[in-house]
Amino acid sequence: MKAEFLLFLGVYFALIVFIGLRFSRRMKSLEDFFLASRSLSGVFIFVSLTASWFGATSILVSTDEARRVGLSAFWLVGLPAVATVLIFALFLAGPIRRLDILTLPDLVELRYGKTVRHLSSFLIIWYMIVLAASQMVALGSFFGPFLGLSYFWSLALGTAVVLIYLLSGGLFSVVATDIVQCILLAAGMTGLMIFLWTTSPVETVLEAVHDTGKVGYFQFLYGFNSNFLIALSFTMAWTISPIGWQRIGAARTVGQARYGLFGAAGAFIVLYGLVVLIGIFSLPLFSGRQLSHPLISEFISSKLGTVWGGLLFIVVVAAILSTMDTAINTGALGLTRDVYLQIFSPGAEASSSAVRASRISTVLVAFLAFAVATRFQSILQTIGVASEIMAEGLFIPGIAMLFLKKRRPLAGGLSLMLGGGFALAGFLAEIKLLPFFLPPWPFSLPYGLALGMIGFAAGLLIDQARLSRNRHASR
Repeated sequence: MKAEFLLFLGVYFALIVFIGLRFSRRMKSLEDFFLASRSLSGVFIFVSLTASWFGATSILVSTDEARRVGLSAFWLVGLPAVATVLIFALFLAGPIRRLDILTLPDLVELRYGKTVRHLSSFLIIWYMIVLAASQMVALGSFFGPFLGLSYFWSLALGTAVVLIYLLSGGLFSVVATDIVQCILLAAGMTGLMIFLWTTSPVETVLEAVHDTGKVGYFQFLYGFNSNFLIALSFTMAWTISPIGWQRIGAARTVGQARYGLFGAAGAFIVLYGLVVLIGIFSLPLFSGRQLSHPLISEFISSKLGTVWGGLLFIVVVAAILSTMDTAINTGALGLTRDVYLQIFSPGAEASSSAVRASRISTVLVAFLAFAVATRFQSILQTIGVASEIMAEGLFIPGIAMLFLKKRRPLAGGLSLMLGGGFALAGFLAEIKLLPFFLPPWPFSLPYGLALGMIGFAAGLLIDQARLSRNRHASR
């Protein structure tokens, strides 16, 4: 079967590379490379966001979790995905587009000053690197059983393919390949659910739940404490994540951005609903078995045959790559705009040197993500650590800055340092570089958020006292 999967993979890789190169355009500026010249319609925003957010956690981890715990698995990724795009559509799309900014740290500088801008840039780039690494972890784990490749070479193969079209077309190529990948995702999840509906009737599912002694299997709120923290962590991280901000910035108008966001919310309800149902309806087929690979991998290798198994194999690869390329592209935007151009070449966004720097940044972000992926082996752990970075470090000052009218440098700086510092310590402890114990994600979230809130409140009071003192001295 190795040769057959290699054939499917070769055809798929050739297709997305062709599309990525075919729809790339000549890049003259940073806006061209990272914001698709601000020309995307609502349909393209919808397709790109759907493909970008429906990644490895959605298709591999969530189906396993749904098979294990039932309906409450929707909390894992589905609920935060829906909540995040609705928050963007209802509350944030207008303010983001009205502000004259290219990246999130541009706004950070307006509200908190240049020092906090640099701190936030580091946090955002770090987050995007770890997010890309989470998809590489999935790729490395998924390829092994089917292709016979080592974990290292699986990472290298997927990363090389993504870099080919990213370096050529930037966000244009990401969106073009997302169209294909979104179609594959929808078709694959729908087809697998139809297969399960015909082979695993409701009666057999109910019987399997009873026989295996599952508790709370059809209760949406079962396991609320941990599920709520996971959903909160992802929602906070994704709300302040530059991926959503980048897509809104790339839209033609605010209305087109909202159109795409509402469309993505509907797509997530359907896709994540299918994911949960696939996990539940698979219970009778694997009842009593300890699976050595993710549930989807078991379907591919033992239930669907060569053709349908090969197609589902490609669906999983599409889910992984569509998130990986977005994370690398958005991380490179931060590295180029908020590090290189800020330090070495201010005001050169509309130059060929900026495009050159963008391509170098793309390679560098991919390399760093590759390095992180070699230290992690759990998809959920890696993406959880990534979300913790943004939720604890940047959510509180990030949301506040949309509504602040005056600069509050200490409020933003202290919040980011305390919350982000806690997240950094947790990350270093996870990879064994710090010799102490911190609560694991998601149970670390309340501590990091509390530190961020304390820092913001203390900084706000000091900023206000300084303003009052200055006004008093000027009289």
